[in-house]
Amino acid sequence: MIEDIKTYMQTVGQRARAAAVHMSRAETAVKNQALMIIADAIDASADALKAANAKDLDAGRANGLDDAMLDRLALDDARIAGMSEGLRQIASLPDPVGEISDMAYRPSGIQVGKMRVPLGVIGIIYESRPNVTADAAGLCLKSGNATILRGGSEAIHSNQAVAACIRQGLVEAGLPAEAVQVIETTDRAAVGEMITARDYVDVIIPRGGKSLIERISNEARVPVIKHLDGICHVYIDDRADTEKALKIAINSKTHRYGVCNAMETLLVNQAVAATVLPALADEYSAKGVELRGCVKTRELLSQINAATDDDWDTEYLAPVLAIKLVDSMDDAIAHINAHGSHHTDSIVTEDYTRARRFLREVDSSSVMINASTRFADGFEYGLGAEIGISTDKIHARGPVGLEGLTSLKYIVLGDGHIRV
Repeated sequence: MIEDIKTYMQTVGQRARAAAVHMSRAETAVKNQALMIIADAIDASADALKAANAKDLDAGRANGLDDAMLDRLALDDARIAGMSEGLRQIASLPDPVGEISDMAYRPSGIQVGKMRVPLGVIGIIYESRPNVTADAAGLCLKSGNATILRGGSEAIHSNQAVAACIRQGLVEAGLPAEAVQVIETTDRAAVGEMITARDYVDVIIPRGGKSLIERISNEARVPVIKHLDGICHVYIDDRADTEKALKIAINSKTHRYGVCNAMETLLVNQAVAATVLPALADEYSAKGVELRGCVKTRELLSQINAATDDDWDTEYLAPVLAIKLVDSMDDAIAHINAHGSHHTDSIVTEDYTRARRFLREVDSSSVMINASTRFADGFEYGLGAEIGISTDKIHARGPVGLEGLTSLKYIVLGDGHIRV
């Protein structure tokens, strides 16, 4: 047991800061080699990872974790393969570090441009999902950063098992083992030390429930990249293709329930409600989804529960869906911007002009046309993996991949130039 949390976290921070110097100048080939070794180690350690995960699942059940939390915690063969595949994808992506852009001559004769550079030390605080350990380590490694990972206490055995694979890859590739440190204590005081460690940590990225992210946002003295809720919408326009609308509305809600990009509110234009709602209600009923509707929705679906004002502002992460009928796309956009969480919102329509307006006017980090909200994901966006979703507007927005873990600095090229 680690008794002196403050000293322990200070040591972790010092090691991370030193490792960040090495990582910032690591060659792309070396970083890719480390990623491939980690991926191979994860594949080879599948049985050990599942055994460690079984301990966490047993403890979680004993501690009364709900089904959604247990689902996020579980590691099976498919999720383990997904971790290693995500790392290999990251290795295949272009290295953003050192990329130069926007070079231009100025009247003085100098050239001015921008170079992409690592952020430095990234602290990531997350709950439940052990695959985040591999995803976060891989993205931070490829983007030339050092990282400190603090997973939830419910996943301590799983995270340490993944950490062993990461250390193997770093050491065998000749990179500092301290470039990725997974906190070994479940003491919550470690979080408090981490989010105030301005000398050692450059940015904090929280992944987890609303209470965790609110706490970190309120108490952190280090910049935070975050999102609080995933209150995602699908709007079915009166010029929608009915078949597309049904498929998208069902997939957006029922593909997985306990994820931030699942639809929580369905908006339907009144002109097509009588056509699409009964068919949707039948499919949702077959899948065990509880529907809560506005007054006009319940005139068509009398058997469903009444929605309250709170429903429009709720992220259920469960088989529950709020439905509201709207008069127009303007009403839909107004509702989304008032009640959404700036995460992901989609329109189903065959009207190109309306679709373009929806893209421009909906104030969310991902806005979609004729596609399920479940696509709002780093892997699906071609980022290899994501370190989280940002609904902030400064620095990074949407799924945060390699580019979101870097910054830009100005560079100037001269040849003896002086200012006159």
